[in-house]
Order: sequence, then C-alpha cells, then structure tokens
Amino acid sequence: MNPTVTRHAAAADPLTRLLDAVPPSGWARPSPCAGWAASDVVGHLVDTQRDFLGTHGADLGEAPDVAADPAAAWREHTARVAAALAADDLPARGFDGFFGPTTVGAAFTQFYVWDMVVHRWDVARAVGVDAGLTDAELDLVDAGADGFGPALHMEGICRPALEVPAGADRATRVLARLGRAG
Repeated sequence: MNPTVTRHAAAADPLTRLLDAVPPSGWARPSPCAGWAASDVVGHLVDTQRDFLGTHGADLGEAPDVAADPAAAWREHTARVAAALAADDLPARGFDGFFGPTTVGAAFTQFYVWDMVVHRWDVARAVGVDAGLTDAELDLVDAGADGFGPALHMEGICRPALEVPAGADRATRVLARLGRAG
C-alpha cells in the first residue's frame, strides 16, 4: 500500500464514522464555514477531490448524489478515491502545482487529506459533537497551515486567524489559526 492510500484512509475513516452518525436533521445545520450547512461541507469535499483527481486522469465514475444522502455519497466517493490512489502510477504522477513541482500523491496529502481533517471538525461542530481530533491530526493541520504560508488566508481557503484566549487547549489554538473558534 502506498503512503497516499494510508494517509487518505487515516483521514477518511474517522470522517466516515462521523458522517454515518449524523442524524437526518443534522445535514441542514449551519457549519462554521460561512453559508454552508453540514451537507454542503460534504459536497465540497466530494467536488474538490473529484475535480483534482479527475484533472490528473483518475476516473471516479458518476458523481454520487450528496443531496440525497451525504453519508452514503461520501462512502461511495471515498471508496472510489481509495481505489484510484491505490494505483501507484496516480500518486507518483508529477505536475506543476500552486507551490511548484509536486506529485498527485503529495498534493493530495498536503491539501485534500488536510481538508478532510479540518472539515471533519466543521461537520462535528455543526451537529454538536466532538470531532475527536488526535494529536497527530492536530500536527497535520498545523503543518498544513505552515505549508500554505500566506496563501492560508486567501479568499476561499481560511478566514483570518482568531485571537486565542490565554490557557486555550491545543485544538483551540490550532483551529484559531484557520479562523475557527474552538
């Protein structure tokens, strides 16, 4: 198994468990992402991953219907992504990315795995449960934020960083960098 598949699974598995636990009424609840309900967050994850991987030659089939059942759509989508990433030639494929030359696997890990962890927190917040972010996941979010540099706070990425109260826990501090109030 290549490292991209492993990293994808590490982020997708807890996200899938969370999405499977969202009650039907939870999908319409507002998320911390301005203007997005919990279901919109899932739609964003599916759409952006499909767009990125499709641009690099992955055939993920027909898009699942997020509006009909966000959790089922995510399960279908993430299984297709895992299968596409398991073909070692896809993660190894090079291209010129936003930050310079990279590979599909490196870019997928740097942004899309990161995005799954961050948006897991957003959906959890929307439905009033703990996202259960681990220290390793907080390390990933922190490192990802470092890797974005000033681009982290560009339009459409993250809101400006928030002030952190004295004595705040690590999750609150890390999420505040992304403009999210823990």
